[in-house]
Amino acid sequence: MATSRYIFEVEKGKQGVHGGSPSVGPVYRSIYAKGGFPEPADDLVSAWDIFRLSVKNSPDNPMLGRREIVDGKAGKYVWQTYKEVYDVVIKLGNSIRTIGVGKGEKCGIYGANSPEWIISMEACNAHGLYCVPLYDTLGAGAIEFIICHAEVSLAFSEEKKISELLLTAPKSTRYLKNIVSFGEVTDGQRAEAERHGLTIYSWDQFLKLGEGKHYELPEKRSSDVCTIMYTSGTTGDPKGVLLTNESIIHLLEGVKKLLKSINEELTSKDVYLSYLPLAHIFDRVIEELCISEAASIGFWRGDVKILIEDISALKPTVFCAVPRVLERIYTGLQQKLSDGGFIKKKLFNFAFNFKHKNMTKGQPHEQASPMADRVVFKKVKEGLGGNVRLILSGAAPLAAHIESFLRVVACAHVLQGYGLTESCGGTFVSIPNELSMLGTVGPPVPNVDIRLESVPEMGYDALASNPRGEICIRGKTLFSGYYKREDLTQEVLIDGWLHTGDVGEWQPDGAMKIIDRKKNIFKLSQGEYVAVENLENIYSHVAAIESLWVYGNSYESYLVAVVCPSKIQIEHWAKEHNVSGDFESICQNQKTKEFILGEFNRVAKDKKLKGFELIKGVHLDKVPFDMERDLITPSYKKKRPQLLKYYQKEIDQMYNKDKQLKL
Repeated sequence: MATSRYIFEVEKGKQGVHGGSPSVGPVYRSIYAKGGFPEPADDLVSAWDIFRLSVKNSPDNPMLGRREIVDGKAGKYVWQTYKEVYDVVIKLGNSIRTIGVGKGEKCGIYGANSPEWIISMEACNAHGLYCVPLYDTLGAGAIEFIICHAEVSLAFSEEKKISELLLTAPKSTRYLKNIVSFGEVTDGQRAEAERHGLTIYSWDQFLKLGEGKHYELPEKRSSDVCTIMYTSGTTGDPKGVLLTNESIIHLLEGVKKLLKSINEELTSKDVYLSYLPLAHIFDRVIEELCISEAASIGFWRGDVKILIEDISALKPTVFCAVPRVLERIYTGLQQKLSDGGFIKKKLFNFAFNFKHKNMTKGQPHEQASPMADRVVFKKVKEGLGGNVRLILSGAAPLAAHIESFLRVVACAHVLQGYGLTESCGGTFVSIPNELSMLGTVGPPVPNVDIRLESVPEMGYDALASNPRGEICIRGKTLFSGYYKREDLTQEVLIDGWLHTGDVGEWQPDGAMKIIDRKKNIFKLSQGEYVAVENLENIYSHVAAIESLWVYGNSYESYLVAVVCPSKIQIEHWAKEHNVSGDFESICQNQKTKEFILGEFNRVAKDKKLKGFELIKGVHLDKVPFDMERDLITPSYKKKRPQLLKYYQKEIDQMYNKDKQLKL
């Protein structure tokens, strides 16, 4: 591949050894790292320094905000400044030291995002404690596992999560000794805690412990572990990803360099809405980035149904989302359009096509059609508060048609990124105003080297003219290993390269397209290999579906799928084709199944899929795959073994029905 606009080659590719190591493609780097990777300032050694320096330089900037509740109603955002937050952090740190917890010990944080979450995290950073986020979405079993595995001795918890935390006793109390509530503690909770030998404090009570005390902050090194972030994984127990101060700081330096290079740098005037879980790397590093620039972070009230109200009150300038949230926004806008009448729809379509055409010619979104922005798209912008300039999507792939639509109507840059907890988040980010990058995750951030490694068994060649292979990452942002799992570390970290398990394809402009997953491959009974993730990406182009899971095994000769249809699209289709009943009965109707299969066949023909890659049977489920049934991870990756277990009856019926027809 010739060196493109956004990457340049730093090392040549290498042919593989027959029966040994596979071939590897050239090593590429962001064009914005031509002069080398950005290095942090000398006084920026640890995550604590990120916060400390912002307090020093911008003490009066608003830092953490939450909505004031007056007579049961949410009012405006009320803010604590950087200096005010710092004072609470110092008090909290003194209290932590007073109960005998110090550097290198593990401190859990459990609950939805809040000012107290960040304050607890900064107290950990100040005193060199390992911050261990306890997943808000994993339930008591995983919480108990993480506390015991990481040997958490102190846990901070959202008030309403304390009862769940207490359910981990008595096993967890081998390590866990103290619990601090972000709010109050009930008499019942106190009695339950004491029964298990735990000491429990309300927030105010705990802060009083450190009053009048002063502890020197320990010296911190860049190589010190800052956080153990457990990733849910699609199989087995959660893995504890060890992230050092160095990883976090170099990640931030790379992102800052990128934003500066594209004239979109964050400043102290930026406002960020905190609602994606801080227990995930995506939100954690974005909030660290905001703190490093002394920007303002406003917290949601924890209810997705009223998220739009919080957005309207906060008026954020930066909005991060997972595809599920952007899909909801897209569906809501489509619904309003279809309810808006003929003239409104005509006007919208004309404005959309005109602006989109200008953007494809290379015009920046803000210059492509100012008139359409003012007259037609203004309401979309206002729906996101009116001030959003950057929308960043991560954690899972965003459908190209949704990304394309939002890039036009949101009056903001819509960027898709890619990264793993193991790479400390953002490793690739798409570039503003580059419509050719739709459906990709963009070029590398200027803090990592990237190469592809061939996957011969799946037909992916990193040295081909169209280079495809497993994405491998090298750089100072990488994790230092899985906690207490050297075996798993050695599987993915080889000679300084992190093997992601994701299969990517370099685009001519230097962007990366995620096309497959290395392990999601199985053989059909006729001996053909199926790369299932790639097929799911292709079939997800069908507008009438929200998500799907494709299944096959070596005893069957064809594929079947469980499909979660789009309620709006399917009900609209049913109305036009005289299929009556509620959404559930429409999903069970044979005509609907035939329609979905027909749409799959149309896409398969368009994408020139092979015969064995066609889906021959579908089951429609009106309920999207969710965490409640343990079908997806908190970052929306499919848990394939659990999906098979849950839908085994439907899978058997799809295959048996065909066998009965043949008899």
